[in-house]
Amino acid sequence: MNERRPSLRPSVASLRDRPQADVLIVGGGINGIATFRELALQGVDVALVERGDFVSGASSASSHMVHGGVRYLENGEFRLVKEAVAERNRLLRTAPHYVRPLQTTIPIYSTFSGLLSAPLRLLVTHGRGKPRERGAALIKIGLTLYDTFSRDGGQLPRHRFIGRRRSLRELPDLHPDVRYTATYFDASMHDPERLALDVLHDGRVAGGSRARAANYVSAIGFERGAVRLRDAVAGSEFDVTARVILNASGPWTDLTNRALGQETAFMGGTKGSHIVLDHPELLAATRGREVFFEHSDGRIVLIYPLGGRVLVGTTDIDADPSEPAVCTDAEIDYFFALIARVFPSITVDRSHIVYTFSGIRPLPRHDDTAPGFVSRDYRIERADREGVPILSLIGGKWTTFRALAAHLADDTLAILGAARKMTTESLSIGGGKRFPRSDAARTRWIAEHSDGRDRARVEQLLERYGTRAVEVLGATPEHDPELEQLPGYTADELAHLAAIEDVVHLDDLLLRRTSLAFRGGLKTSRVRAAAEAIAPALGWDEAEISAEIERCALLLRTHHRVDLGLLADAPLRSSGKGH
Repeated sequence: MNERRPSLRPSVASLRDRPQADVLIVGGGINGIATFRELALQGVDVALVERGDFVSGASSASSHMVHGGVRYLENGEFRLVKEAVAERNRLLRTAPHYVRPLQTTIPIYSTFSGLLSAPLRLLVTHGRGKPRERGAALIKIGLTLYDTFSRDGGQLPRHRFIGRRRSLRELPDLHPDVRYTATYFDASMHDPERLALDVLHDGRVAGGSRARAANYVSAIGFERGAVRLRDAVAGSEFDVTARVILNASGPWTDLTNRALGQETAFMGGTKGSHIVLDHPELLAATRGREVFFEHSDGRIVLIYPLGGRVLVGTTDIDADPSEPAVCTDAEIDYFFALIARVFPSITVDRSHIVYTFSGIRPLPRHDDTAPGFVSRDYRIERADREGVPILSLIGGKWTTFRALAAHLADDTLAILGAARKMTTESLSIGGGKRFPRSDAARTRWIAEHSDGRDRARVEQLLERYGTRAVEVLGATPEHDPELEQLPGYTADELAHLAAIEDVVHLDDLLLRRTSLAFRGGLKTSRVRAAAEAIAPALGWDEAEISAEIERCALLLRTHHRVDLGLLADAPLRSSGKGH
């Protein structure tokens, strides 16, 4: 279906025409992208390649949270918690368009359970023992420590503990056996894919022609000091040389190293699945809070209101990164059981599911350590191939992407003999720059940028893109009617995204440039409307449109349990994942 497309995309041409860089990053998830931005800001000639679409691997399967990891305290990962809380607070300031405070409540059913097993696990068993449910005393200790870590630069309230009667007044649908609830604040990340695209955009802007990134380009070999790359769109191969190679492939780090001629066994990722429910009763039961708790098997799970839907996750199962990660029937049954444990009066069945997604966490090899207790911290491993240093990133999580990238960039700068020019600690990300935070500032911003347009539409774009909404406004006509099949979106807006954000396939648009797939309600006519909107920008003819619809339908069915042919023509709300 690619015969009539340009033989070489500009992003790929920039690599092939100048096939050398100071640094080549392999992997376009959030950690690779953030490192790309860090190095571009330091003036380094940096190139990045991603074998699929940007943010389509592990980074696309997050729980949409920005958190310090209160449960990591039990594993003794104090450094990670301190760093994660600091990064959470930074993201609330630097990316306020996508990262916002999230009230989180833990229902507790015992007082002292786990109080002895937790320190034993920390000091002796290292996660090999049978999990024990955490009681009120242990949770109180953990949240008190968590508040301590949050104190410096904290923007969020301290935790509070209340008893059964008040808990049921605040959350009346909770299981009546609840003894206490503990409530604290972390942060939500309502559109992680767009946040990552903002980070990528900032890197490109900062580096200009010295910051190049291409999706659908794989690293397939290494010979005579050069990395062999394959462009999946054009089917061509070419070599690129670099003074340093950074392997940021996440769960696929060992597979990438093998392609580069290095046999490693660093990784031991686990699969995490989620389901998205269109269930107004369950949504109302959360009272706008994330409900975060422990299942009987010791795994941490969440029920999370998000853009008019309810996100439920996650599992923690050993996985093979060479196999696709999909949400299974057993995992869905597991989620239904945990919902019933917390909200026993609410019935949930498969008809409420509008989307599922799974990913493999980029965790280190953990042998016999239980998956739930594997470290979420990161480390950097160095090897040399024909005199070229290869740095492999092991681990990492969404919340700490900036700090991790700064660490990896500093190690890279040291190898290059270059000095850091600036820090990203307080640097705004994408549409978070000059984002209006108060109601008054928001009203002013909308008024200043309406200029004859409907103010509700300007506000919608501000919510969707932050202050980068001005780019969409500048690229679309003043009177821009929304698509009948896709309320809230216009053909010109979607075409703009396709033209400037490296869209190659229709699913790139539906799953990552927008939240259309996530929020559900898709059927063939809606997918076709999206395809027809972006076809002129991508040069697709009718045959290519049909092929892209077929490809997208297959991917939605096999990876996300969405069957376009069976979905009812339900109203498609325009709120989306927070927009």
